[in-house]
Amino acid sequence: MRRPRQHAIALAIAALAGAGSAGSAPLAADGAAPMPVVVVSASRFERDSFDQPAAIGVVDAARINAAQPRVNASEALAAVPGVVVQNRQNYAQDLQISSRGFGARSAFGVRGVRLIADGIPATMPDGQGQAATFNLDMAERIEVLRGPFSALYGNHAGGVIQMFTRDGEGAPSIDSTFTAGSYGSKKLDVNAQGKTAGVGYVVDVSRFDTDGYRAHSAARRDQSFAKLTFQPGAGSKLTLVANTMSESNAQDPLGVKWATYQRDPRAGEIDLNDTANPKRTLAERYDTRKNINHQQAGLTWEQRLGEDDRLQVTLYGGNRHVVQYQSFPKTMQAPASQSGGVVDFDRDFYGANFSWQHVRALAGGKLTTTAGLEYGRSSDDRQGYENYVGSVVGVRGALRRDEEDVVSSLDPYVQGEWAYGRWQFTGGLRYSRMRVGVQDRFLGNGDDSGSVRYSHTTPLLGALFKLTPTLDLYASAARGFEAPTLNELFYSGAGGGFNYRLAPAESTHLELGAKAILAHHTRAELAVFQVRTRDELVVDVSTGGRSSYRNAGDTLRQGIELSVDSQWAHGFSTRLAATQLRAIYDSTVGAVPEGSRLPGVPNANLFGELAWNDPAGSLGGALEAQASGKVRVDDANADKAAPGYGVLNLRVQAQQQAGGWRIKEFARLNNVLDRQYVGSVIVGDSSKRYYEAALGRNWLLGLSARYQF
Repeated sequence: MRRPRQHAIALAIAALAGAGSAGSAPLAADGAAPMPVVVVSASRFERDSFDQPAAIGVVDAARINAAQPRVNASEALAAVPGVVVQNRQNYAQDLQISSRGFGARSAFGVRGVRLIADGIPATMPDGQGQAATFNLDMAERIEVLRGPFSALYGNHAGGVIQMFTRDGEGAPSIDSTFTAGSYGSKKLDVNAQGKTAGVGYVVDVSRFDTDGYRAHSAARRDQSFAKLTFQPGAGSKLTLVANTMSESNAQDPLGVKWATYQRDPRAGEIDLNDTANPKRTLAERYDTRKNINHQQAGLTWEQRLGEDDRLQVTLYGGNRHVVQYQSFPKTMQAPASQSGGVVDFDRDFYGANFSWQHVRALAGGKLTTTAGLEYGRSSDDRQGYENYVGSVVGVRGALRRDEEDVVSSLDPYVQGEWAYGRWQFTGGLRYSRMRVGVQDRFLGNGDDSGSVRYSHTTPLLGALFKLTPTLDLYASAARGFEAPTLNELFYSGAGGGFNYRLAPAESTHLELGAKAILAHHTRAELAVFQVRTRDELVVDVSTGGRSSYRNAGDTLRQGIELSVDSQWAHGFSTRLAATQLRAIYDSTVGAVPEGSRLPGVPNANLFGELAWNDPAGSLGGALEAQASGKVRVDDANADKAAPGYGVLNLRVQAQQQAGGWRIKEFARLNNVLDRQYVGSVIVGDSSKRYYEAALGRNWLLGLSARYQF
């Protein structure tokens, strides 16, 4: 069995070691040394990411705002190695996010990767998350935790993506940004922030509209956000956050077959059963679409106890209402299929997280212990309806499903870190327990009521050694756990009901890494990893927007991730993020031979950037390059893979200051060479409508005005 080339790994680590030991080289004229990057992902409290035995990528506000509309997390996360964030050009189904291959199977939403915003989960207790709820307009930074340390976040933590919004500070200000771009895309955002009488506040509202690149893909998204911060006493901080997100009739263009994609990447798949209008697409005939209304609120109280000890409490709750019209054919809505082609659910959710950090001296070193308890619960009032009335399709018909689905999770965890001299040792343990209960109220096709429980203990060990002041070497290992989500449990096979027999996937993660500061102006990080998974969750049958899942045999993921950030003279900077990933079936499973590539997972990704910013901050620009390897679409690797691609993007920005006003203009040209490529795939679609086209050449113009009172 082929492994990553050991001599290449050794050479890479040796190169970092050599450069790190040369850290006394003089800094280029007017270049800037890399600043410390403070993160909380690995330790749950603020630490320099350089001294963490984990692979952590950080996207700061400057990159999030780099001539971007701030609509999708894919705009910012392209520069993080190990993570693939694909914009489906489909706002009814959200982004496709995977970390080291985890999450690539998801037909909609985010699975296998845990999402958190301001300490509040954007992932439900069952493991399903929605990146669309992130408010990028107010984001201060995004942290991406990969590898073994993700296991300390429990179920569905093949990776962790955390967004932190800014606190209100200083004199009051109001800011508005308007962007317009290709395919009728436009966005207006208005926000205010400041701090008055010790209370920091941030308020933001925005509206985004697009006609869509692909046929039948128009969408409107409204978002609002509010944040208040207080200091009620010595050493304490109270944060209140609330946000809403709604999409009204976001159209779903569906996937297409390879021949259709080649003929016209923007076209939809023709419905061959539509004799009345033989040129109408499936999406148009069924009017596939989704309405979403999401709102939540939460609070976090943090209390310092002495110089180093802390207590933190987070409480949150919310509601999510979704109505989705699928293209599930009338002929397939037999009684056994249960739900019909219209999904309607109303979800209430809430949860809490309690954590305590204690620091003490031990055996000549410093021991930091974190203990906590996390609880989450969601309750769905769920109905399903036929998507036809008589001969008319795409409308709500007869009731076919009526049930209450309750998911709860309870996870205690503990983590310890002992630092002694140049060594740092970390250990952790988390016990995850999830229960799914179903009360079936539609008994015409049998009673699907029942419950299932999943539990798993995830241990973690890590060690870091400071070889020099500018070079750290580390190793870590952990066990992972991924229980089926509600959406993966809903169906069994082509027409069966709730799949109570679906088992969780269990994985073993190993990682070696190095972090170096090179010649005072470059920061480089290298990670080499391996993940073995048993009972991998894979797509069984997918058609008309509905997917069922099964457990496969063993899988293997091996890869290398490299990131290099440099600050050069005269305002120039460069960034490189590269990933090589071999994700395969490690055993034969039915018709899937050993060695088959996992679908939805590219074998390589690359991001490169050359940027220049006027030291005075008035002008700037960058050339970006993105490339991806081919992506398999089915388990057996029998059908046409989505080919690899490479694209170039350009951006420029300018800024002026006059009194209390700050004006910014920016422009972006993506896919400069107008490459045609597949942006994402629908894994395992039984109708072979796997392919979702990415944008051709497209432009964006933006204007921002800020007034400081």
